[in-house]
Amino acid sequence: MTAVDLREAAPSTAAEILRRARDLAPALRERADEIERARRLPPDVVAALRATGVFRMGFARDLGGPELDSIAQTEVIEALSYGDPAAGWCAMIGSDTGLYAAFLDRDVSRRMFPSLDMATAGLLFPGGRADAVDGGWRLTGRWKFGSGVTHADWVVSGAFRFRDGVPEPGPGGVGQGSILLMVPRADVEVHDTWHTTGLAGSGSCDYTITDVFVPAEHTLYFSEVRSGTGVLAQPEVHMRNMPGVALGVARAALDHARETALAAGRAEDYRTQTILADCEADFAATRHAVYGALRRQHQVLTAGGTLEDLTALERAALPLSRRHAFRTARSIVTRLYDLAQTSAIYRPSPLDRWLRDTATMCQHVVAQDRILQTAGAHLLGARPSFPLALGITAVQR
Repeated sequence: MTAVDLREAAPSTAAEILRRARDLAPALRERADEIERARRLPPDVVAALRATGVFRMGFARDLGGPELDSIAQTEVIEALSYGDPAAGWCAMIGSDTGLYAAFLDRDVSRRMFPSLDMATAGLLFPGGRADAVDGGWRLTGRWKFGSGVTHADWVVSGAFRFRDGVPEPGPGGVGQGSILLMVPRADVEVHDTWHTTGLAGSGSCDYTITDVFVPAEHTLYFSEVRSGTGVLAQPEVHMRNMPGVALGVARAALDHARETALAAGRAEDYRTQTILADCEADFAATRHAVYGALRRQHQVLTAGGTLEDLTALERAALPLSRRHAFRTARSIVTRLYDLAQTSAIYRPSPLDRWLRDTATMCQHVVAQDRILQTAGAHLLGARPSFPLALGITAVQR
């Protein structure tokens, strides 16, 4: 791929990473069909993503990273997803490496990540068993949805804790306690299970880890910041840039539909005009909601506040705007698919792929109805079903 010069020095600013992401997007669009057929990112595409700086953007400055805030990170993911949603999804997942570093000791992070362009994959929900042993844990299990695991350097996985064969209790003695463990990719077996409706190129395969020793220093809890301070050392930080994928594909579909209409001489067609305008209105409102919620959070955190200093409405706006972005992207693509009619059904049309990609990404937990319950319960002082979406992390211990 030539859109990004792989020989260029690593970028150190948000502006440079965003420029490189935008420059790479056209090449990703050209490779989108190939990426989908391969059901994973080709090695040269992974190398091109590394060269944009997307995997390093969450690393703190004291580790040599650019420390992009969540607003800038979302813009980068949006730019890459404009080229190809599967590549954008993998970039979003892989870029969490630097974010996890805040929950590890600093000297441990420096040893684990000798390069800041290392990608991490894995599933955070407990899907395995971690037995306490001297110096750490023995990890065994099988996990689904390992997006980017085919090219990852580290794999992070959630597991239930056991000690002397007995389950350890969760917070307050309720339920079972869990932990997150980071394992080198070489210790992970990937299973070719990713035959899906959409986002095929993300390579989100099942994977297993069998009786692997994980030193205690390679484990983390989102309720325990071990190093770092500020806006990125927060429990829900890894979810903030996710709507960039949805916004990127929605923008791509809108631009494609408009360009197609103009090329076909439909500029004066009433139906085309009204559908495009209605979709643009939904996109603008949704994008404003995402970045508005992120900016308000950023404002509070940079002033020295915490998530608890947000009002109930402001805190609920974060997961709600995220969910709404995914649902709106699917709605926009579906309406534009219908607008294109029969021309949309042929595989050379990107609308076919985007329709399947947006349908698939809407099945992720952050786009499901449990997010509505979580936000609604928070607003009413009741118990949320997915506390982590609001940065409530007691469930992690």
